[in-house]
Amino acid sequence: MFSLHKKIVSIIVIFLSLNAYCGNPYLQSAGAGEAGMGSVCIMRSGFWSSFTNPALLANNSSILAAFNYENRFNLWQLGTRSAGLIIPAGRTSMGVIYSHFGYSDFRRSLVGLACGMFLGENISAGVQVDYFLERTSGDYDNHQSVTCDAGLFFKPSQKVSIGVHLFNPVPNSFRRTIMPSSVRAGAGIELSKLLFAGAEAEMSSGEKLILRTGFEYEAFRKLWIRGGFSSENTSFTFGLGYLLKSLKVDLSFATHERLGMTSSASLIFKIK
Repeated sequence: MFSLHKKIVSIIVIFLSLNAYCGNPYLQSAGAGEAGMGSVCIMRSGFWSSFTNPALLANNSSILAAFNYENRFNLWQLGTRSAGLIIPAGRTSMGVIYSHFGYSDFRRSLVGLACGMFLGENISAGVQVDYFLERTSGDYDNHQSVTCDAGLFFKPSQKVSIGVHLFNPVPNSFRRTIMPSSVRAGAGIELSKLLFAGAEAEMSSGEKLILRTGFEYEAFRKLWIRGGFSSENTSFTFGLGYLLKSLKVDLSFATHERLGMTSSASLIFKIK
């Protein structure tokens, strides 16, 4: 009876994890700061956005380490724990990230190694190699996959920024496990020294087009308020960020039209 109960719970968790979002489930979860803006981030420099679009790694000039926890729909079985490190080296920056989703009966781990560099004064490019490991309990096979993603970032003007990101350009005919591909493009503008707004679109293989928009406003010194919207399950987002010396704390909350609330918390440490 207990074994049957565990299998039923596992099936429910797997179903939720694959269908709660209509986008690509293999894409790296955004940090709390980015999630508060509706996950609009491929054109905005930041720690977690640097792993969403590796071209943004080139904009980091300090050694940074960070941790993030996403509690999807208040179910610990759907929690995602992430940790990362960014090390700059002149016009090039390197990054490594580890992410773990799920629990003992169904879990997906990601290890990514990324590099971003300036190609010119206002343009940068980046690539990331991703290794995925999926494990399930019982007699199910474990799945391993290796893929890559690439991105571009450029500033046509001082206040406008544009980002493009491509995930998994490898044809599925070359791999044993089918993995969806995605392309994202977005633009942002600094409306003032205190207010940033952006929008982006994402298309994943076999899925509908996803549109996102978000903003960030520095309400007080070192305190940011964020908000956003995503057409993915009609999700509204809200977030806060605070900088305390070399530590930045971010919190975010996202709604789902049927499954409830998802919360995230991030800690970003500036080492040097």
